[in-house]
Amino acid sequence: METVTVEDLKTMYVAPRGSHKGQNGRLLVVGGSELFHAASLWALTVASRIVDLVHYSSVPENNELVAKTKEEFRNGIVVSRADIDSYIEEDDVILMGSGMMRDHETETLTNSLLKKYPNKQWVLDAGSLQMMDVALIPKNAILTPHHAEFETLWKRAEVAPIKSGLLALVDRVKLFASTYGCTVLLKGEKDIACPPTGGCRVIEGGNPGMTKGGTGDVLAGLVAALACKNDPFQAAIAGSFINKKAGDELFKTMGVYFNATDLADEIPRTMKTLLV
Repeated sequence: METVTVEDLKTMYVAPRGSHKGQNGRLLVVGGSELFHAASLWALTVASRIVDLVHYSSVPENNELVAKTKEEFRNGIVVSRADIDSYIEEDDVILMGSGMMRDHETETLTNSLLKKYPNKQWVLDAGSLQMMDVALIPKNAILTPHHAEFETLWKRAEVAPIKSGLLALVDRVKLFASTYGCTVLLKGEKDIACPPTGGCRVIEGGNPGMTKGGTGDVLAGLVAALACKNDPFQAAIAGSFINKKAGDELFKTMGVYFNATDLADEIPRTMKTLLV
Protein backbone atom coordinates (compact mmCIF):
# COMPACT_ATOMS: atom_id res chain seq x y z
CA MET A 1 0.00 0.00 0.00
CA GLU A 2 1.09 3.53 -0.71
CA THR A 3 1.77 5.71 2.32
CA VAL A 4 -0.14 8.98 2.74
CA THR A 5 2.11 12.05 2.73
CA VAL A 6 1.61 15.78 3.09
CA GLU A 7 1.30 15.97 -0.70
CA ASP A 8 -2.07 14.24 -0.39
CA LEU A 9 -3.36 17.27 1.52
CA LYS A 10 -2.61 19.79 -1.23
CA THR A 11 -6.12 19.62 -2.69
CA MET A 12 -7.95 19.92 0.64
CA TYR A 13 -10.58 22.61 0.91
CA VAL A 14 -9.56 25.77 2.75
CA ALA A 15 -12.15 28.46 3.44
CA PRO A 16 -11.71 31.19 0.81
CA ARG A 17 -11.75 34.92 1.40
CA GLY A 18 -15.21 36.37 1.01
CA SER A 19 -17.04 33.24 2.10
CA HIS A 20 -19.97 33.54 4.48
CA LYS A 21 -21.16 31.57 7.53
CA GLY A 22 -22.56 28.24 6.44
CA GLN A 23 -20.58 28.04 3.22
CA ASN A 24 -17.62 26.26 4.84
CA GLY A 25 -19.45 23.28 6.23
CA ARG A 26 -22.38 22.34 8.46
CA LEU A 27 -22.09 19.29 10.69
CA LEU A 28 -24.51 17.43 12.95
CA VAL A 29 -23.02 15.38 15.78
CA VAL A 30 -25.31 12.68 17.18
CA GLY A 31 -23.70 10.94 20.12
CA GLY A 32 -23.14 10.63 23.83
CA SER A 33 -25.03 8.74 26.50
CA GLU A 34 -25.79 8.83 30.21
CA LEU A 35 -22.55 6.90 30.82
CA PHE A 36 -20.20 8.45 28.26
CA HIS A 37 -20.34 12.25 28.42
CA ALA A 38 -16.98 13.35 27.05
CA ALA A 39 -16.64 11.31 23.86
CA SER A 40 -19.09 13.25 21.71
CA LEU A 41 -17.88 16.52 23.26
CA TRP A 42 -14.34 15.84 22.02
CA ALA A 43 -15.69 15.25 18.52
CA LEU A 44 -17.71 18.45 18.83
CA THR A 45 -14.73 20.47 20.06
CA VAL A 46 -12.44 19.66 17.16
CA ALA A 47 -15.16 19.91 14.50
CA SER A 48 -16.29 23.33 15.69
CA ARG A 49 -12.85 24.72 14.90
CA ILE A 50 -13.07 23.62 11.27
CA VAL A 51 -16.63 24.02 9.98
CA ASP A 52 -18.94 27.03 10.22
CA LEU A 53 -21.83 25.42 12.06
CA VAL A 54 -21.99 22.45 14.39
CA HIS A 55 -25.30 21.07 15.59
CA TYR A 56 -25.17 18.72 18.56
CA SER A 57 -27.78 16.20 19.62
CA SER A 58 -27.38 13.94 22.62
CA VAL A 59 -29.23 12.69 25.68
CA PRO A 60 -30.58 15.50 27.92
CA GLU A 61 -27.64 15.30 30.34
CA ASN A 62 -25.10 15.92 27.58
CA ASN A 63 -27.19 18.60 25.90
CA GLU A 64 -27.17 20.47 29.21
CA LEU A 65 -23.39 20.17 29.53
CA VAL A 66 -22.88 21.59 26.05
CA ALA A 67 -25.33 24.40 26.65
CA LYS A 68 -23.29 25.46 29.69
CA THR A 69 -20.05 25.58 27.70
CA LYS A 70 -21.44 26.99 24.48
CA GLU A 71 -18.82 29.71 24.25
CA GLU A 72 -16.21 27.04 23.53
CA PHE A 73 -17.65 26.13 20.16
CA ARG A 74 -19.29 29.39 19.14
CA ASN A 75 -21.64 28.57 16.27
CA GLY A 76 -22.89 25.36 17.86
CA ILE A 77 -26.57 24.72 18.42
CA VAL A 78 -27.90 22.14 20.86
CA VAL A 79 -30.62 20.06 19.21
CA SER A 80 -33.13 17.82 20.97
CA ARG A 81 -33.62 14.35 19.57
CA ALA A 82 -37.21 15.30 18.80
CA ASP A 83 -36.00 17.93 16.31
CA ILE A 84 -33.16 15.96 14.78
CA ASP A 85 -34.76 15.32 11.40
CA SER A 86 -34.77 18.93 10.28
CA TYR A 87 -31.06 19.28 11.05
CA ILE A 88 -30.16 16.05 9.26
CA GLU A 89 -31.86 17.41 6.17
CA GLU A 90 -29.99 20.73 6.19
CA ASP A 91 -26.49 19.71 7.31
CA ASP A 92 -23.70 18.48 5.03
CA VAL A 93 -22.52 15.57 7.19
CA ILE A 94 -23.87 13.60 10.14
CA LEU A 95 -21.41 12.05 12.60
CA MET A 96 -23.14 9.39 14.70
CA GLY A 97 -21.96 7.02 17.39
CA SER A 98 -19.30 8.71 19.50
CA GLY A 99 -20.05 7.97 23.14
CA MET A 100 -23.20 5.98 22.38
CA MET A 101 -23.71 2.76 24.32
CA ARG A 102 -24.03 -0.72 22.87
CA ASP A 103 -27.71 -1.07 23.67
CA HIS A 104 -31.15 -1.30 22.12
CA GLU A 105 -31.61 2.48 22.14
CA THR A 106 -28.45 3.01 20.06
CA GLU A 107 -29.41 0.19 17.72
CA THR A 108 -32.89 1.60 17.17
CA LEU A 109 -31.79 5.20 16.66
CA THR A 110 -28.88 4.30 14.37
CA ASN A 111 -30.78 1.95 12.10
CA SER A 112 -33.87 4.13 11.88
CA LEU A 113 -31.85 7.19 10.82
CA LEU A 114 -29.69 5.27 8.33
CA LYS A 115 -32.80 3.75 6.79
CA LYS A 116 -34.58 7.10 6.60
CA TYR A 117 -31.65 9.13 5.21
CA PRO A 118 -29.56 6.81 2.99
CA ASN A 119 -28.48 9.64 0.70
CA LYS A 120 -26.86 11.83 3.36
CA GLN A 121 -23.11 11.85 4.02
CA TRP A 122 -22.56 9.79 7.19
CA VAL A 123 -19.56 9.22 9.42
CA LEU A 124 -20.22 6.22 11.67
CA ASP A 125 -18.18 5.65 14.81
CA ALA A 126 -18.13 3.70 18.08
CA GLY A 127 -21.59 2.71 19.38
CA SER A 128 -23.33 3.12 16.05
CA LEU A 129 -20.69 1.01 14.31
CA GLN A 130 -21.17 -1.77 16.82
CA MET A 131 -24.98 -1.78 16.77
CA MET A 132 -25.93 -0.95 13.19
CA ASP A 133 -27.33 -3.30 10.56
CA VAL A 134 -24.53 -3.53 8.00
CA ALA A 135 -27.11 -3.84 5.24
CA LEU A 136 -28.09 -0.23 5.99
CA ILE A 137 -24.60 1.25 5.49
CA PRO A 138 -25.19 4.24 3.19
CA LYS A 139 -23.19 4.59 0.00
CA ASN A 140 -20.12 6.81 0.49
CA ALA A 141 -20.37 6.60 4.28
CA ILE A 142 -17.14 6.77 6.28
CA LEU A 143 -16.66 4.11 8.95
CA THR A 144 -13.98 4.63 11.62
CA PRO A 145 -13.56 1.32 13.47
CA HIS A 146 -10.67 0.16 15.60
CA HIS A 147 -9.57 -3.43 15.04
CA ALA A 148 -12.07 -5.08 17.41
CA GLU A 149 -14.94 -3.08 15.93
CA PHE A 150 -13.94 -4.06 12.41
CA GLU A 151 -13.90 -7.73 13.37
CA THR A 152 -17.46 -7.32 14.62
CA LEU A 153 -18.48 -5.69 11.34
CA TRP A 154 -16.74 -8.42 9.34
CA LYS A 155 -18.54 -11.21 11.18
CA ARG A 156 -21.90 -9.60 10.40
CA ALA A 157 -21.04 -8.83 6.78
CA GLU A 158 -22.54 -10.77 3.91
CA VAL A 159 -19.07 -10.90 2.32
CA ALA A 160 -17.54 -13.01 5.07
CA PRO A 161 -17.74 -16.68 4.11
CA ILE A 162 -15.47 -19.04 6.02
CA LYS A 163 -12.85 -19.13 3.29
CA SER A 164 -12.46 -15.35 3.34
CA GLY A 165 -11.27 -15.59 6.93
CA LEU A 166 -7.92 -16.50 5.43
CA LEU A 167 -7.62 -13.09 3.76
CA ALA A 168 -5.05 -10.63 5.05
CA LEU A 169 -6.50 -7.79 7.11
CA VAL A 170 -6.04 -5.15 4.42
CA ASP A 171 -7.78 -7.39 1.88
CA ARG A 172 -10.75 -7.83 4.21
CA VAL A 173 -10.99 -4.08 4.74
CA LYS A 174 -10.78 -3.55 0.98
CA LEU A 175 -13.47 -6.17 0.31
CA PHE A 176 -15.78 -4.75 2.96
CA ALA A 177 -15.41 -1.21 1.59
CA SER A 178 -16.07 -2.26 -2.00
CA THR A 179 -19.04 -4.46 -1.10
CA TYR A 180 -20.83 -1.78 0.89
CA GLY A 181 -19.70 1.20 -1.18
CA CYS A 182 -18.16 2.96 1.81
CA THR A 183 -14.79 4.23 3.02
CA VAL A 184 -13.29 2.32 5.94
CA LEU A 185 -10.68 4.03 8.10
CA LEU A 186 -9.25 1.27 10.30
CA LYS A 187 -7.56 2.80 13.32
CA GLY A 188 -4.35 1.32 14.68
CA GLU A 189 -0.63 1.87 15.09
CA LYS A 190 -0.76 2.35 11.33
CA ASP A 191 -4.17 3.42 10.07
CA ILE A 192 -5.51 1.76 6.93
CA ALA A 193 -7.98 3.59 4.70
CA CYS A 194 -9.86 1.85 1.89
CA PRO A 195 -12.31 3.57 -0.48
CA PRO A 196 -15.15 1.80 -2.32
CA THR A 197 -13.08 1.59 -5.50
CA GLY A 198 -9.91 0.05 -4.07
CA GLY A 199 -6.54 1.73 -3.78
CA CYS A 200 -6.10 1.44 -0.02
CA ARG A 201 -3.61 3.72 1.70
CA VAL A 202 -1.65 3.44 4.93
CA ILE A 203 -1.15 6.34 7.34
CA GLU A 204 1.93 6.15 9.54
CA GLY A 205 2.92 8.17 12.59
CA GLY A 206 1.50 8.64 16.03
CA ASN A 207 2.84 7.46 19.36
CA PRO A 208 1.74 5.61 22.53
CA GLY A 209 0.24 8.81 23.97
CA MET A 210 -2.57 8.40 21.45
CA THR A 211 -3.86 5.24 23.09
CA LYS A 212 -5.68 7.43 25.62
CA GLY A 213 -9.45 7.27 25.69
CA GLY A 214 -11.07 9.91 23.51
CA THR A 215 -8.42 10.25 20.83
CA GLY A 216 -10.58 8.18 18.48
CA ASP A 217 -13.49 10.53 19.10
CA VAL A 218 -11.25 13.46 18.21
CA LEU A 219 -10.37 11.68 14.97
CA ALA A 220 -14.04 11.02 14.18
CA GLY A 221 -14.91 14.69 14.67
CA LEU A 222 -11.97 15.76 12.52
CA VAL A 223 -12.85 13.38 9.67
CA ALA A 224 -16.52 14.40 9.79
CA ALA A 225 -15.63 18.09 9.68
CA LEU A 226 -13.32 17.57 6.70
CA ALA A 227 -15.97 15.50 4.92
CA CYS A 228 -18.28 18.53 4.88
CA LYS A 229 -16.23 20.07 2.04
CA ASN A 230 -14.07 17.22 0.74
CA ASP A 231 -14.43 13.82 -0.89
CA PRO A 232 -15.08 11.12 1.78
CA PHE A 233 -11.88 9.18 1.12
CA GLN A 234 -9.85 12.38 1.00
CA ALA A 235 -11.38 13.42 4.33
CA ALA A 236 -10.51 10.05 5.86
CA ILE A 237 -6.85 9.95 4.86
CA ALA A 238 -6.31 13.64 5.61
CA GLY A 239 -8.01 13.36 9.00
CA SER A 240 -5.87 10.38 9.93
CA PHE A 241 -2.68 12.10 8.75
CA ILE A 242 -3.46 15.36 10.59
CA ASN A 243 -4.48 13.52 13.76
CA LYS A 244 -1.23 11.57 13.89
CA LYS A 245 0.87 14.66 13.10
CA ALA A 246 -0.83 16.56 15.93
CA GLY A 247 -0.09 13.70 18.30
CA ASP A 248 3.55 13.72 17.24
CA GLU A 249 3.78 17.46 17.84
CA LEU A 250 2.46 16.95 21.37
CA PHE A 251 4.97 14.16 21.92
CA LYS A 252 7.84 16.59 21.27
CA THR A 253 6.92 18.70 24.30
CA MET A 254 4.84 16.40 26.51
CA GLY A 255 6.04 12.89 25.74
CA VAL A 256 3.18 10.43 26.10
CA TYR A 257 1.59 12.56 28.84
CA PHE A 258 -1.22 14.21 26.89
CA ASN A 259 -4.92 13.49 26.57
CA ALA A 260 -7.76 13.84 24.09
CA THR A 261 -8.37 17.47 25.01
CA ASP A 262 -4.72 18.30 24.32
CA LEU A 263 -5.02 16.56 20.95
CA ALA A 264 -8.18 18.49 20.01
CA ASP A 265 -6.41 21.72 20.92
CA GLU A 266 -3.31 20.84 18.88
CA ILE A 267 -5.11 19.91 15.67
CA PRO A 268 -5.88 23.50 14.55
CA ARG A 269 -2.19 24.42 14.86
CA THR A 270 -1.22 21.34 12.88
CA MET A 271 -3.76 22.15 10.19
CA LYS A 272 -2.45 25.68 9.87
CA THR A 273 1.03 24.29 9.29
CA LEU A 274 -0.08 21.65 6.78
CA LEU A 275 -2.91 23.38 4.89
CA VAL A 276 -2.50 27.16 5.02
